[in-house]
Amino acid sequence: MWREEATGERLAAVFLLGLALFSPLVLRLFDRGPETVLAGIPLLYVYVFGAWGLLIGLLAWAMRSRPAVPPPREPPPLDFSV
Repeated sequence: MWREEATGERLAAVFLLGLALFSPLVLRLFDRGPETVLAGIPLLYVYVFGAWGLLIGLLAWAMRSRPAVPPPREPPPLDFSV
């Protein structure tokens, strides 16, 4: 169930994830030098842009708005006239 008031909590979680992903300790794990490449791209660049894309996707998910739920329809009144 989607709670609109939880948007701030989701944004805080994405912020903390961004802090962890871009901390120097984690970046150092992927900084293997220019000889370590993935599909011809240095591994550090793949990691940085991948983590960046992940954060953008998570921000879009956290900020999306849900359409308002229409009120339930009332049944038509019963007509007993003949």
